[in-house]
Amino acid sequence: MKTIHSYWAYLVLVILIATVVNALIGLIKNRKFSDKDLRLGLFTLIFSHIQILIGVGWYFSSPYYNALKTNASDVMGDTATRLLAVEHPIMMILAIVFITIGWSKHKKKTEDAGKFKTFVIFYGIGL
Repeated sequence: MKTIHSYWAYLVLVILIATVVNALIGLIKNRKFSDKDLRLGLFTLIFSHIQILIGVGWYFSSPYYNALKTNASDVMGDTATRLLAVEHPIMMILAIVFITIGWSKHKKKTEDAGKFKTFVIFYGIGL
């Protein structure tokens, strides 16, 4: 599962960068928000949620979670273990939260520039 999580992360990263760049270009060129833009944002949302599900599944079966359960003070004292057991999961959850907020907020916008701007801001923070 760790391998799938690692490879899927590259896919999510590529599609997330593509979405942010596309939204930035759309904002700068004052383009109309099209079905292509909508689908790109939606696929980014879906792929990132699949990534977090794979990550959560791997996390709870990982040695880092077991180490955190058995001896949290040692995990917090070791920077490498703390990164994988605490910091990385929290940051990735926050990234997915921002992407999800961006998707929800863009649906409420009526102007094309507002939709692009929402994607640039929230998907960019998630990046």
